[in-house]
Formats: sequence, C-alpha cells, structure tokens
Amino acid sequence: MNARFGWLILGAGLQTCAPKPPLTMHFTEHQLTFDTKGHTIHNAQAFSPNDEWLVYDTRNVDTGIGSTGSIEMVNVKTGENRVLYRTENQTEFGPGVGAVSFSPVQNRVLFIHGVRNANPEKPYGFARRTGVAIDIDQPGKPIFLDARDVTPPFTPGALRGGTHAHGWSADGQWISFTYNDYVLDQLSKTNPAVQDLRVVGVMAPFRNVAVADDGSQENNAGELFSAVVTRVTESPKPGSDEIDKAFDEGWIGTNGYQKPDGSWQKRALAFQGNVRNKDGKTVAEIFVADLPGDLTQAVEGQPLEGTETTRPNPPKGVQQRRITFTEHGAEGPRHWLRTTPDGSQIGFLAKDATGTIQLFSVSPNGGSIRQLTKQPFSIQTTFNFSPDGRWVAYAADNSVFITEVATGEFRRLTPRSSDDEQPRNGIVWSNKGDMIGYNRYVTTEKGRFLQLFVLTSAK
Repeated sequence: MNARFGWLILGAGLQTCAPKPPLTMHFTEHQLTFDTKGHTIHNAQAFSPNDEWLVYDTRNVDTGIGSTGSIEMVNVKTGENRVLYRTENQTEFGPGVGAVSFSPVQNRVLFIHGVRNANPEKPYGFARRTGVAIDIDQPGKPIFLDARDVTPPFTPGALRGGTHAHGWSADGQWISFTYNDYVLDQLSKTNPAVQDLRVVGVMAPFRNVAVADDGSQENNAGELFSAVVTRVTESPKPGSDEIDKAFDEGWIGTNGYQKPDGSWQKRALAFQGNVRNKDGKTVAEIFVADLPGDLTQAVEGQPLEGTETTRPNPPKGVQQRRITFTEHGAEGPRHWLRTTPDGSQIGFLAKDATGTIQLFSVSPNGGSIRQLTKQPFSIQTTFNFSPDGRWVAYAADNSVFITEVATGEFRRLTPRSSDDEQPRNGIVWSNKGDMIGYNRYVTTEKGRFLQLFVLTSAK
C-alpha cells in the first residue's frame, strides 16, 4: 500500500487500545434445509421483514443462474418450504432465476429473471436479464419491475439490457442494481471501439414505464422507472478519476449520510469503480453517487435511454465522487459495499500490510481510512453490518465471525470446518439482529448440496 494508505490504517489501529466492552453475543447453529438441491442465499436482505422466512434460489453453484428455475423460501422456526416461483420452459440456456432478496418493508421478493425467450442462440447472459418481483401471498405471479426495451426508438425509464443483484433501499422504495447493455454488447461485435461496460443503476416508483409488446418476449413494461446513475468510459486516463466499470454497490445508511456542512444527503450509493493508476494498472477504488430526489430528468443532449450508438446516461443532478486514493484499492473475494446504519462508514475489503484480507471503512465524505478487523486470517466472504451498527459478520478461517466495529474485538461463532464445508455466500443478519443466515455444502449419499444454516442468538 502507498504511504498515505498505510499511515491512515496505522492511525486507526491506535483506537483499539481503549478498554473493550465484553462480547455478549452467543449463537446456536441450526441447519434449515436438507433436500437434494441447491439453496443459494443472496449477499443481503434474505430475511422476510418479520424474520420468519429466509428466501433463496435453487442454484447449487454460484455461476448457475441461467439453468436455475425456482425461487423458494424456508420458515426459520418450522423448516417449512414454499415455492414462490418457477420459470416456464426452463433449459440449460435459460431463462434462469436467482439472487433473490426480500423487501425490508413488505412481503415481496425480487430476483434476477433471464429474458423469457432464452434459447441456444440467445441464452441467459449479463445483458439478457431483468428484475422480477413476487408477492409471497400470490406465488407464481411475476411482477416486472424494470422495463426493458431493446428496439429503437428506446424508451426513457426503460433499460436495454440486463439488471443484476438488486438491492432495496432501507425504506423499500428505491432499488439499486448493476447493469449491462445489450445494444452496446451487440454493437461491440462489429465496432471494437465500443464496449459494454458494467454500470450501476436505480429503479424507483416515479411512474410505470410502458413498452410495446412485439411478441418476441425481448421487451417488457415495468412498474418502476429505471436509470443508470454512474458514468464510465472505455479508456480511463491513468491517474484520473475516470472508470471503465462501476460495480458491487450498496445504499448508504438507512436514511443517507450527513455532509460536512451538517446537511443530509438522503439517497446515495457507494460503489466500486475501476480506475487506472499512474502506471496504467487497474485498481478498484471506492466511489459515491449522490442522487437527486427525481431521476426522470435528463441532462440536455444526454438522453436517459441512450441512443443506438451510446449507452444510457445518468439523470440530471447525479453527482459521482471518488473517495479513496490507495495503491492497491479494494481486494479479496467479490463483495458488495455495505455501510453502517447511520451512513458514516462505508465498508470494503482490502489487504493489510501483511497481505491479509481485512475489513476497512471510509466516510462517504472521504478522508481517513479505518481498519475495522485485525485477524491473523483473511476474510473469505461478503460481509454485513448488524442492524444496530455494533457488529459486522463475515466468514474467515472456515468459520462465521463477528467483530465489534468500535473495538475490533472478534469472536468465532462456529467451529472451524473443512474447506469442503466452510461457510459460503452472504453472511446475512436478520432484521432484528438476532440471527445470521449463510450457506454450507453438506455431503450425503445422494450428493453434495448447498444448504441453508442459521445462527440464533441467545443473549
């Protein structure tokens, strides 16, 4: 790491010399699922608002969304399973479903759904998917949230590709996602100067978006208005804040964050952006996109929906800022940025001076970087802060851990397992903060399947 980054971490480390309150959280592990299929938990928001259910897709491997046809949930207390949705005409080529999350305020789940006409020539892919919701009291009835229109002239509020890994804002009103553009993906095959670059977008209830149905199942109307909110370029200038990829975002705070002048930015996203350092090397730095209250207004000459040769554009009023300037940037396992509930700290993974992957944080306003974990072993999964902001949960050394954010004191919650049975995927808190859900592979005589486990607190 460069001198600046290393110095900031050292300064933060001195804070752990203060007296440490005892860790009082005690958990018991339970296996929730046992049937012979996958049960993949999302990286966040997997519990129902009342914490009675955990939702999952039936992948048995992370890369299997295109061949997965079912969204289900399991009752945390009784073990009852319910099927919420099954695709029609599912094959290995799609349409595919996965990465399902619960709204924090209503009994609705949201997941990736591949384009319905998937076939060997047009299979499930990054630019061929959308966000579909199911109200759990009406299973099997898909609600298309983001509109899709790949037929010129394009439609403001609709997208032209595929949304992914949807994340609800704390009030359940706005939804973030990463996005790939089908129009530019196709154009790049004949024009090497054009690339389909991943960006971050948002959908929100400004108005329904109507899209004509031409019978191809390529396009669909949507209940929410969608817009891309990050800017990317094919050729970032070395040493600049330009990026060619925006990804793995998270909402900042339950009600935004406080700016240096004391005002509050109500809606903002933290995301990783790939810059080029002065040597031309790609580094993932932390960025913030401050969002206006209205995403329907375009900058003059920059249509929200894009054109046949240009990608969609961010709405008027979006402010994109780089807030970290490090030597190596975010590193480690793939992870989505998460923040403390008050919005004061954005968490991300990076290597410490010994090369160990630890959790760090930075304010949405920029400034000093803090090191939150100090363990002799690397973090292995995504992480999540507890609802009260006191703890952060993750897997490391083949166990589930929690660390106290204020002190850095950590506790191993599960025994160290073999590599084959280590905790995987999202280490997800319940809404009350008294349970943690995650995956493990379990081997039986019928095969090796990804099962759901939950740790229950006994305070």
